[in-house]
Amino acid sequence: MGDKSKHWNLSRRSLLRAMGAGTAAAFSSQAGSGSPAPAGHGAAREHLSSWDEVNDVDASRARQRERRMAWFNEAKFGMFIHWGPCSLASVEISWPIMRPGPQWPVTQEEYVNLYKRFNPVKYDPDAWVELAREAGQRYMVLVTKHHDGFCMFDSSYTDYKITNSPYKKDIVKMLGEACQRQGMPLGYYYSPPDMHHPDYRDTSKLVSENWEGQPTRHQWPNYLHYMELHVRELICRYSSPFVLWFDGLGDQEKYDGYHIVRMIRELSPATLVNNRIGVPGDFGTPEQTVPRRVPVNGLELHSAHHLQQNKLPAGSPAREEVFHWETCMTINGTWAYNMNDRNFKSTEQLIRTLVDVASKGGNFLLNVGPTPEGTIQPEFQERLRGIGRWMKNNSDSIYGTTFGPLQDIPYGRTTAKGDRVYLHIFDWPAGQKLEVPDLKARVLDVRMLDGGKRLEFTPTASGLSIKVPVRAPDPVDTVLVLKTA
Repeated sequence: MGDKSKHWNLSRRSLLRAMGAGTAAAFSSQAGSGSPAPAGHGAAREHLSSWDEVNDVDASRARQRERRMAWFNEAKFGMFIHWGPCSLASVEISWPIMRPGPQWPVTQEEYVNLYKRFNPVKYDPDAWVELAREAGQRYMVLVTKHHDGFCMFDSSYTDYKITNSPYKKDIVKMLGEACQRQGMPLGYYYSPPDMHHPDYRDTSKLVSENWEGQPTRHQWPNYLHYMELHVRELICRYSSPFVLWFDGLGDQEKYDGYHIVRMIRELSPATLVNNRIGVPGDFGTPEQTVPRRVPVNGLELHSAHHLQQNKLPAGSPAREEVFHWETCMTINGTWAYNMNDRNFKSTEQLIRTLVDVASKGGNFLLNVGPTPEGTIQPEFQERLRGIGRWMKNNSDSIYGTTFGPLQDIPYGRTTAKGDRVYLHIFDWPAGQKLEVPDLKARVLDVRMLDGGKRLEFTPTASGLSIKVPVRAPDPVDTVLVLKTA
């Protein structure tokens, strides 16, 4: 990640064939009750499709894609993990050698040799999964190889990998096993660029001189084969991933994404693919920002340029027009661990961002950068658990929802599910009266989501007027449930 251009449920036996025994075991434990519900978030369990429904082998390919995307859209909230030897230097992952500068106090030679000291002896993957569940996150995505080329898995095709560090253990395998034990879907981030590989670029030069790759060199097909072998390893030697999350920098077409995606569909048809390998993919991936309006089909979400208000239609589009998307974001300003970056987003800001994303029909992939020892720093844990406390009482307004019918209310956001509209109130009104403008549906009942207290309401010429308490029950986001006809 960093400074760069952005752009179904089988029977249990069939699921074993399509996804591999390990992943299928994790998911099959959820059959009959929906996808995994973190502790304290069982109220929303019924709203998520079961994997048996999603991966029906008798369904058409179009129907399979629709079902697996439905589960993804219902899950809403995931954990991103950027980690590697770079954590020893408290610098961003990969970018200090790609765009060196005074903000990164490490030379290229120092950076590429950090793995020789990398020994995260406190790494406890089960603790990571437990933390994600406490936060209300429904899936995890781990960086298996970033642009620097260092593999966090025991690849057979490179020596630049975690099992050649003092730690020697396979990070990806360990997290995969923990996710299986706890029923947590796991995805793999994999960067097609590779600053370490001599077929990707002329490694006699500094990375900063040719980090975009050199596809005109005769070695390029060899590099594409290397990349394909890595993807095959991740699918076949490890638990088949819930998602393969590519990050191709610019000119992504040079990675022959059509071939890679076709291979993924053949080896693991249940695996989702994002849009950063030169082909559209299953969903778009804006970074560090949220669209101002609901994205629609025909709009590729790669960068902030595509997220300006004049690029998106006003109001709520038809459901079939909505583009699948997931925004990824850091808790401070760095993807990897940086002890000097104290610019943490508040718990309130992160909760409201999650709500904002859900109100526009997207998913929120929130990143952590573990320490060199393998722990997640206290500031991140504090915020994640804070989100989890809010989700414990309000998750029904997030899981399984889609974009809300009101997109421009000044005091909050709306999400929707079936005949319910969830009104998220960030700024509490004065005078015990909340005006809801332009709500077309007929409202039958209004209640507090947390506790279920019924509220008086009156239809008005412009919408609805609701009598509310003097003070906000939850100053971060109080949620009202409007049952509609």
